[in-house]
Amino acid sequence: MNEQTTDLRETVRQRYAAAAVKVTAGGTACCGPEPVEVDENFGSTLYAADDRDALPAEAVAASLGCGNPTAVAELREGERVLDLGSGGGIDVLLSARRVGPTGKAYGLDMTEEMLALALANTAKAGATNVEFLKGTIEAVPLPANTIDVVISNCVINLSTDKPSVFAETFRVLKPGGRIGVSDVVADDTLTPDQRAERGDYVGCISGALSFAEYRAGLEAAGFTDIEITATHPVADGMHSAIVRATKPTTVTGPDASATDDSCCGVTDCCTPAEQATDPSITVSKAKSAAGCGCQG
Repeated sequence: MNEQTTDLRETVRQRYAAAAVKVTAGGTACCGPEPVEVDENFGSTLYAADDRDALPAEAVAASLGCGNPTAVAELREGERVLDLGSGGGIDVLLSARRVGPTGKAYGLDMTEEMLALALANTAKAGATNVEFLKGTIEAVPLPANTIDVVISNCVINLSTDKPSVFAETFRVLKPGGRIGVSDVVADDTLTPDQRAERGDYVGCISGALSFAEYRAGLEAAGFTDIEITATHPVADGMHSAIVRATKPTTVTGPDASATDDSCCGVTDCCTPAEQATDPSITVSKAKSAAGCGCQG
């Protein structure tokens, strides 16, 4: 990682850490926390009133996204969902309600302050099928082929290594799994310099991919059935968009070997890297449940 990339990531981290601190401090005030974002193009106003009312005020106030990915991901009972860049937890908590007690919602964030806020919001919501992980969206700390749906809300544009984000998303999804992402996307006619003229990196503008670049990145990672649909403008030639794509049911390449190990309930079976395909149980329990022939 070069110095410029490191500086950009730190700038993003500081911005969201400050947002979490602001919301946390506001939660102790008599009237509750004020929303971090007041622009109609970003934040909690993009969620239905029923969704906002069902969550802790701090989760709603910390919303910094450009859409509502849970509204388009078509989540089903019993599914496992991963939110990339989960912030204060609004999309994780909404996902947990949709997948029910037999499902699970994971949130991944690199910011300690946001993770602390998300855990507090989870406790207030009484959610028991939720887990938050510390890490980056370029190196997801979950085994391959374990997630049904990956969602994200205006976070991928902030990554300085988007090919790794797409590759990691593909890796953790089960064959047949899907993504439902809200993100900022630029018109294909805009150059990177022109995007930078319309807003800064931490403001979710200058780091955005174009429609063609986004599609090419997903295709390179192996995704199919790609749909990128603009929903509303956020700057001149820049749009909030819904991104959908699917991991094929038959996977070739690096993920194929992990899929082949599924009979043992683990990836990289009988190697030092083996992990349970169900991250909530141990390797030994996974092997025992699957009747693996190489237990021990």
